[in-house]
Amino acid sequence: MSVATEAPVRAKLGHLASYSSGSLGMGVWVTVPGLLLLYFMTHTLGVSPLIAGLTLLLPKVIDAVVHPFLGSLSDRQARRIGHRRRMLWWGVGLAVAMTAMFSVPSALEGWTAALWIGAWYIVGNLLFACFQVPYLTTPSDLKIGYHERTRVFMFRMVFLTVGLLGAGVAAPALVKSGERGDYAQMALLLSAVMIATGVIGILGVRRLTEHAGFREPDAHDHSFWSDLKVAWLDRDFRALVLSYLFTGTVTHLFLAAVPFYTQYVFGNTGLTSLFMGAFLAPAIFASPLWLKVSKRIGKQRGLLLSQLIFIGGSLVLIAGGMLGVAITAVVVVVLGISFAGLQLFAFSMVPDAVAAAERRGSSRAGAYTGVWTATEATGTAIGPYVYSAVLAIGGFVSTTAGQEVVQADSAHTALVIGFTLVPAVLMAVAMVFQSRCRLDSAADR
Repeated sequence: MSVATEAPVRAKLGHLASYSSGSLGMGVWVTVPGLLLLYFMTHTLGVSPLIAGLTLLLPKVIDAVVHPFLGSLSDRQARRIGHRRRMLWWGVGLAVAMTAMFSVPSALEGWTAALWIGAWYIVGNLLFACFQVPYLTTPSDLKIGYHERTRVFMFRMVFLTVGLLGAGVAAPALVKSGERGDYAQMALLLSAVMIATGVIGILGVRRLTEHAGFREPDAHDHSFWSDLKVAWLDRDFRALVLSYLFTGTVTHLFLAAVPFYTQYVFGNTGLTSLFMGAFLAPAIFASPLWLKVSKRIGKQRGLLLSQLIFIGGSLVLIAGGMLGVAITAVVVVVLGISFAGLQLFAFSMVPDAVAAAERRGSSRAGAYTGVWTATEATGTAIGPYVYSAVLAIGGFVSTTAGQEVVQADSAHTALVIGFTLVPAVLMAVAMVFQSRCRLDSAADR
């Protein structure tokens, strides 16, 4: 099978902005459940930490199968109709699940409230996958080269950061009282943003593919298992996936742990918005800087550097309240700069893996992206679950809105260790896997 040489196409700024707008709504879904659901259940609904953690974990088990399946389905649709946009429109319905998930009926409390949230979380994850899989496959579909793929993801990363930042700062502020009604109103407001940005993003996908060209998958249909096998047997892609599984676990553990850290270390839940802003805002200026780093040393070394910085920052936070709010905020900014590199390099290496597979005679961009987003979804769930398990081991006691519980010293120790030492160890494992990836050495630069 002969493979055509990629034309030196450069995406237009307007098209990139429209496409990247879809990440604003994605940022809301990625941030809000990860940041607030565990705290919402343990502090407003009276759900025990262990059950709350399972509520966030079990729906993601379904994602591990659904995402690769949707990737193969997206490939089949692309072969049949010449684009992937049909599935994207299903994702707009995510706003309904977002609103329902935080609108828990007043009669539900404890495990019944967790059951309500878990059911809608499953629905939301399925709708999110319908948008995320074809949306993130777009850079792999475009007939562009190594550095241009990084540029496309850099724009997407900046817009995603705005979505993460807006949701990460606004959502805690909107639910500061801790009442159920505030959570419902917050979800309704942010759901409107998700609908608007999702539609703009879909239009951007169409404009980008019309301008830069659309790289169709293999001419012949493949079974779901065949697609999954091809992606998993790709050694470099497998190393990248395993590395990102641990990286994603760390970053979503961080999100889930921030409200606990601000309340029990500093005694001020209002700092949640400050620390989230300090963590997410740096990506707006750091992403272009990481793009320059990529051009100088490559994505592989840039990703390893980002992981190393995150390990160092996490270990510094072990000092807890002794650092003070100002120094802690500075450390969180450093972690945010690292986070920008973690996202940009890892995501932009996925289309590199697809391009390398195409040169070997196989083009299954949707299948690769499906495996990747399944990995991301799994990390999204494991992170909060790991933190909830650490809290449970430390004897953390849940409560309902309006009630206060004095936590044992062991619970305080657990919530700090879970926020600092545990992420450092997990990120070190991510570095081990990433060091085995050789995509840069075979890149089509």
